[in-house]
Amino acid sequence: MTKHTCTLMHCDSMVRILLPPMRAEMVFRLVNKEGLSQSDAAKKLGVTRAAVSQYMSKKRGYGAIELSSELDAMIDRWALAVVTGESDINLCDVCQCALKKF
Repeated sequence: MTKHTCTLMHCDSMVRILLPPMRAEMVFRLVNKEGLSQSDAAKKLGVTRAAVSQYMSKKRGYGAIELSSELDAMIDRWALAVVTGESDINLCDVCQCALKKF
């Protein structure tokens, strides 16, 4: 990925605005595409089963963000990393991808 200069404001925006709906989408993919139970998804993510249920029912993390094809692929990679325990991405990669549209 192309490196961008990160600022505290970028990180703050990412954590407050972009990450919750992206995480909700990733949880949805874990359960519906990867076939994990909500309990297994919760264990892998280190959150409660109730949190996963809230993501699935759009009570948590719901937000209207448009997924570019690149961000869509990044969320798929993120979900796969959760399933396999192996990752070649980090939060800065996800952030830089998401912030390209802003």
